Amino acid sequence: MEKFPEGKYLSTVKIGPKGQIVIPKEVRDMFGLKTGDSLILMADKGQGIALQPYEYLKVLFDAVNGVQGENK
Repeated sequence: MEKFPEGKYLSTVKIGPKGQIVIPKEVRDMFGLKTGDSLILMADKGQGIALQPYEYLKVLFDAVNGVQGENK
């Protein structure tokens, strides 16, 4: 397999019979993902599918709540 630049990875995954995919070990290691971690799945017909660690959503919610708090 071709060597990618630091912080980059490209792979194919197959969807199993229960709709599951396996996140490659290199990617789990890159993002520090462990068994039992929660991910946020975002989907847009035009832009595709993205997975983000749950902490991403928490940061987003905190940012939105901070802005709302400043507007009161």
